[in-house]
Amino acid sequence: MRKVRRDEILDLETYEEERDELRRAVMALKEPRRVHLGAHLTFLFENADTVRYQVQEMLRIERRTSEEDVLHELATYNELLGDDGELGCTLLIEIEDPIQRDLSLRKWLDLPRHVYLKRPDGTLARAIFDERQVGEDRLSSVQYLRFPVGTSAPVAAGVDLPELAFEVELSDATRGALAADLR
Repeated sequence: MRKVRRDEILDLETYEEERDELRRAVMALKEPRRVHLGAHLTFLFENADTVRYQVQEMLRIERRTSEEDVLHELATYNELLGDDGELGCTLLIEIEDPIQRDLSLRKWLDLPRHVYLKRPDGTLARAIFDERQVGEDRLSSVQYLRFPVGTSAPVAAGVDLPELAFEVELSDATRGALAADLR
């Protein structure tokens, strides 16, 4: 997958001027990339445009302008995109009640090993996850995943952790967006 290049990052002043328009465009891009799995899990498939937006927002929020800071944010967020034949995804574990969320994140510690995308031939592409986001006794509520799907967009997304087992067929719009990312 194409990574975000340094020359694509706007300086803070220019970004502030263009932010509203860029935000609307990225929110529209994210719509077909958002996939809900059951009551508590949401996949947000990333591409260079969504990652560039994240980098710009982090630089804006933290008021970072040094070249070192920009390059650090680029390296960090470009990791989300994966390599050729991979799809990058942010998995959001969404539980409003803080007590229930804490209990679930402890109970679902093994969740990243049970997340998959289904390829058109029916085989599963298991998530490659960042071990730094899984503690000894608790899972982070935001997981960054990569899926080695090859050259074809997946047809479904799922979880086979027994207490969360759920699979959803991907819409034509989602499949189209992911196919474009894989090209």
